[in-house]
This record gives sequence, C-alpha cells and structure tokens, in this order.
Amino acid sequence: MRTVVAILTVVAFASVPLWLRDPYLMNALITTGIFIIGAMSLNLLLGFTGQLSLGHIAFFGIGAYVSALTSLGFDAGLPFGFRMVHEPWPPIIGFVLAIVIAGFCGYLVGLLSFRVRGAYFVIVTISFAEVVRLVALNWVELTQGPLALTNIPSITIGMPGLGDLTLRTKLQNYYLVLAVAVIAYVLISRLVHSHFGRAMRGLMENETLAVSVGIDVTKTLTLAAVISAGIAGAAGSLYAHYIRIIDPEVFAFINTVTMVIMVITGGKGSLAGPVVGGMIFGLLPVFLRPIMAPEAQWIAYGGVLIVILFVLPRGIVPSLAQRFAKRRNRVEAVAPVAFVKRDAKEHA
Repeated sequence: MRTVVAILTVVAFASVPLWLRDPYLMNALITTGIFIIGAMSLNLLLGFTGQLSLGHIAFFGIGAYVSALTSLGFDAGLPFGFRMVHEPWPPIIGFVLAIVIAGFCGYLVGLLSFRVRGAYFVIVTISFAEVVRLVALNWVELTQGPLALTNIPSITIGMPGLGDLTLRTKLQNYYLVLAVAVIAYVLISRLVHSHFGRAMRGLMENETLAVSVGIDVTKTLTLAAVISAGIAGAAGSLYAHYIRIIDPEVFAFINTVTMVIMVITGGKGSLAGPVVGGMIFGLLPVFLRPIMAPEAQWIAYGGVLIVILFVLPRGIVPSLAQRFAKRRNRVEAVAPVAFVKRDAKEHA
C-alpha cells in the first residue's frame, strides 16, 4: 500500500508541469524541492538517530561551492606561497564531487562531534557551519567573498547518441530536482529499513541497550552523518546550478531553521514527513506574499507552525497515521461483535 501511494505521489508531481504554466510558481516548486532534499538528509540524523544538527546548512553550502568552483575553475593562493589552479570541468562532475566532499566533511564532523551528545553536539555543528561561512566570506581569491560566484553553468547531462543536454529551463530543472529527490527518498528508505537502520533507531531509543548488544555507536552515527551530508551536498549542488549565483548567505542560519521546521512539522522519523512539511512551509510564503506585508507573513508563518504542532504534536504524517490506525482498529474490533449478534439473531 505504501509503495502504491509513493508511486502515485511521484506521478502526481511529475504531472505538475503539464498544467502549471506560472513560471513564478514553478520556480518556487524547484527551490522548495531542493530544500526538501536537504530536509530529508537532516531527517536521517534527527528522525532516525535523534541527533539535532543546527549546522546542517554547512554541508548544503559546501556542496554548492564545490560544484560551482569545479565547473567555473579557479586560481587561488594557498599558505606558504603555493597556488591552486583548476581548469573548468563539466558541471556533472561538480555534482558528484559535491556529494563526495560534503560526505567527507560529514565524516570529519561526525568523527569528532559524536563523542559528545545533546547540547554539546548542537554547539559543535553550529560552530562548524559558522567556520565554513567565514571561510567562504573571507577567502575572496577563491570564493569571491561577498561579491559572490556568478555565471555558474547549468548542469549538462550526456545523452548517448543524442549529444549533451544542458538543463537551462525551469521544466528541465524541475524534473532534475524531482529525480534527485526520488533517488534520495529511495536511498533513505532502503537504509532505514536495513540492519543499519535498525541500529540507528536502537541508538535513538535506548543507547545503553544498543551498546550492550554490540552496536558501535560512533561508527553507526558517523556513517549516518556521511550519508546525510552527501545528500545535503547534492541539494546544494542543484541549488548552485539552478540559481547560478552563490554567496556566503547560503550558509545563513535561517536556512537550517527552515529545514528543521520542515522535518518537525512533517514528522521526524517518517519518510514522508520532510516532503509534507517542505511543501507546506516551502510554498506558504509564496501564497502569503501577495496578501500580507513582510512582517505579517512571519507572524502567519509562526502561527501556522504553532497550530500544526499543537493539533498534531508528533508531526503531520505520524499523527495522521496514528489516528487512521486507531480508527481502523476500532472498526476491526466492532466487526466481529456485529457478526456474532447477527449470527445469534439468525439462530434465534
């Protein structure tokens, strides 16, 4: 049943360009889709290991800068008088490198920070994101600092027998983002339903018990951080090649908060949660902008968040699933009683 729902959802999203002709809404859907991918990567940590990373935007930004610099090329100075010169490579290579390098950064952060827990881990991740932002801001020779990297080329995909396809239009980028989102969803789904996924959930629910049955805490959490960071890096790469301009503001803390809101309201620990929460809070500002002043938009945004968490405290997807399950159980419990009564009447 879940597979059928997932397939129908993908088909529904794939059909959107067939009837949606507004380029502004299409742009909003693309950027929302990119941040949903980032939210799915954060959910892997927050929802399935219980580790809150408030510096997750660092991996998103690293992916964006790596992919942009790979495709633009650079000539930058290094310590001790060395220089690093790189000629432009195809953007698709930048996309792959964004995943690899963001994942490697996730490995380093996980290896160091998973030795601590709770508020200490949150502080470590925030500090890492701030360090990366300052590097992007001050290493002007490489990143252009506040002047931004501009004219980032669009992603080009080689089509066997048909040449290269450059994804410039909104329609092409929409399907690219949808494809990456589906791949990320399937990857995370397979992961959390594997033995490794059970180990992650075991650490979240009872770390002492998980350790007692032989689960390696640091190894499990670090691997989760690597995969999570790699997916976030992929989202950052898509963002860079779609927007085609990147500056240090991509590391803004509000972007991490946006991902956290998407995960929490949709339902952390559920595969569909970031998608549902992302669609609501990614598109809500778009619909509020024409009818509200900027200050009122933030008030409405916060009000919707509070209402959702008050009515559905576990998040939209888990809370609704729980209510449907209770209703189904009541129906199943009543059905045998009704059958017994009817059978008794017939025999009477």
